[in-house]
Amino acid sequence: MEPKKIVIVGPESTGKSTLCEMLAAHYKSIWVQEYAREYLLKNGTDYTFEDLYTIALGQIKNEEDGLAKLAGTSSPLFIDTDMYVMKVWSEFVFDACDNRILTEIAKRKYDLYLLCNTDLPWVKDELREYPDLENRQKLFHYYHDLLINQHVPWALISGENYEGRFEQAVKAIDGL
Repeated sequence: MEPKKIVIVGPESTGKSTLCEMLAAHYKSIWVQEYAREYLLKNGTDYTFEDLYTIALGQIKNEEDGLAKLAGTSSPLFIDTDMYVMKVWSEFVFDACDNRILTEIAKRKYDLYLLCNTDLPWVKDELREYPDLENRQKLFHYYHDLLINQHVPWALISGENYEGRFEQAVKAIDGL
């Protein structure tokens, strides 16, 4: 029995981590934190194109570690960002994406994507780069376009409060 893998994606400050944490608690499971935060806090925010593949490898390792912890259970694994996020980030910042990230997108299999909309208020922190709504919405549309052009089911998560977003996510997950 393989755990269901549910990925939460979207622009910065759209509640991905909070939603992962809430869902993991609700389903008595675990969640995989976004490795980029750990990497950038340790190495600084002056990252390069090449750093993004290193970050992608860290994200994959965290995901694999999470799956190993849930081996033999039916608990879902909640994943805060995946290789689609790495693709969007790479293309938005550097106008290119490492082919190794694209290869990982093709190889990795998921059961559901939850796309977080930009309608939560922006929360500043030391790692976030795009506080303006115009860039946040542009990034949202990149994610939206990716999800409508792939085969994994996905749901849009919107609303100005975390509880409403949580309820939408539970409905989408229970629909699996």
